[in-house]
Amino acid sequence: MTQLDRITVSPEVCLGQPTIKGTRITVSVVLRLLGAGKTTTEVLGAYPELTREDVQQALLYAAWVVSDQMQNVSA
Repeated sequence: MTQLDRITVSPEVCLGQPTIKGTRITVSVVLRLLGAGKTTTEVLGAYPELTREDVQQALLYAAWVVSDQMQNVSA
């Protein structure tokens, strides 16, 4: 798996939700914006503290979580 060094999980930040490192922006916020049809450029405009790599890693994290859950279901 590609290293996800921009995603962090800490019980002290956003109730333990996965966030973009160094921010209080959750992975779910990024995913919801993309899912609503926003482009990466629009997400970056809304959250200028993010980088393209942050958005890419949010997508990779989501894919990893879903893949892991599917493996647990089929086991």
